[in-house]
Amino acid sequence: MKAIVRNIEEEFVVLSPEKQASVQVSDALLYQRLSKEYGNFSGHELIAAYEFEKDWNTWEMHPHGDEVVLLLSGCITLILKLPQGLESFTLNRSGSYLIVPKGVWHTAATNTKSKLLFITPGEGTENKSEPL
Repeated sequence: MKAIVRNIEEEFVVLSPEKQASVQVSDALLYQRLSKEYGNFSGHELIAAYEFEKDWNTWEMHPHGDEVVLLLSGCITLILKLPQGLESFTLNRSGSYLIVPKGVWHTAATNTKSKLLFITPGEGTENKSEPL
């Protein structure tokens, strides 16, 4: 891959199992392309940035690895469904991050515009709608 400056808010980076980076444009067909081109994400990680202004309306879980969630701006509370119950972790300083353990259901709450960077083991990611 040729070295070039890019923008994580416009493109996603996919790391292969060999740790080679590929760039994907963030558009309406992104996830369809990702599943097809990267073998349902087997052994791959997705690096992406998203902005949120309200609580997530779903929970998600990554069965094949830990997810790193890094705050770029704003303030957000990540809620993890642990064996002992729900536990909340607030990211309120740029650069703070949380490692969500493999297999742990999680969601987020915010009422402030917040931007996050995710490093996600995409294979087998599950989502479900469920109230807190």
